[in-house]
Amino acid sequence: MRVVLQRVKRASVSVDQQTVGKIDQGYLLLVGFAPADGQKEIDYLVHKISNLRIFSDDEGKLNFDIHQIGGQILSVSQFTLYAALRKGNRPGFSLAQDPAVAKINYQKFNQALRAEKITVAEGIFGADMQVSLVNDGPVTLIYDTEHML
Repeated sequence: MRVVLQRVKRASVSVDQQTVGKIDQGYLLLVGFAPADGQKEIDYLVHKISNLRIFSDDEGKLNFDIHQIGGQILSVSQFTLYAALRKGNRPGFSLAQDPAVAKINYQKFNQALRAEKITVAEGIFGADMQVSLVNDGPVTLIYDTEHML
């Protein structure tokens, strides 16, 4: 499972020129799944993300987590995080999880974040989406459970 996390001042996602999800301060998450990913990977990353301390305290140190600043999450599915890029000039997507399974895992991931008492807005799985954000810092982190578990 891969998640690109960006600390944002605000973010939104639109489909067909209609806003389907938006947040103020918090995280924009781009979320992708590999074929073998399941509940173990979801639980691990929900724990890591919900406890991540990348918001500044009064001294400017990165000591606060998303709960402490009343932050929100915008979660956007992105199978292209598993693009195969070694051969040719056109990406292949055989390394991404089957869409039917990935959709279920994406929903489980977002529900698990909500269970941590975090407000989570979403894109629409499988849709052509336009994402807008104001990156704060910028702070961008990449989680990949292949290298963590």
